[in-house]
Amino acid sequence: MTTPATRDRRVLRRETHSPRSGFAIGIALLLIVASLYLATEVVLQLIGRDPVLLSPTEAVHAAAAPSEVLRRLAIPTGIGVALLGLVLLLAALLPGHRMRHTLSTARLAVVIDDEVIASALARTTAIAAGVAPDAVRVTVGRRSASIHVTPTSGIQLHRARLSEAAVAALDQIALRPSIHPRLFIAAAGRVGA
Repeated sequence: MTTPATRDRRVLRRETHSPRSGFAIGIALLLIVASLYLATEVVLQLIGRDPVLLSPTEAVHAAAAPSEVLRRLAIPTGIGVALLGLVLLLAALLPGHRMRHTLSTARLAVVIDDEVIASALARTTAIAAGVAPDAVRVTVGRRSASIHVTPTSGIQLHRARLSEAAVAALDQIALRPSIHPRLFIAAAGRVGA
């Protein structure tokens, strides 16, 4: 029997990590198409018809005694197959992450979308800077948030105060994994706000 804590951990992991089903379905479809093509060529050869592209017998003979063109294509083809294999291996081993974070609570399993976190940080930073909400742009990543502020012309922004406001907002939320804000203030301001 699963405990509520185990169930919550499982739910949170499922909601914050992307499944590989789409990738696996795509690879399976490619293999099915290749298998159907190969089966079609074998059946056409068995009944004595012309091949669609290349009969299996011709393919075996071409592989056994490759022409000069096939020899030149061997290295680029090998590199391409190796790169495809590396991509497939990395996709299988590396975790996929959705753009979501979780809250640190003992009683609830809470998942927050990164766009909501970005909106809250933008609002908090705009209030602390005294600028219009559209003068702040926030991008949230897995472990960091980039906060870009465009000041109003003639108004000096205090980097330390804005950083403290962003850190306080993130500490209040207590996200997992934690996010560290990076503040960028535009050199040129904009007129009016």
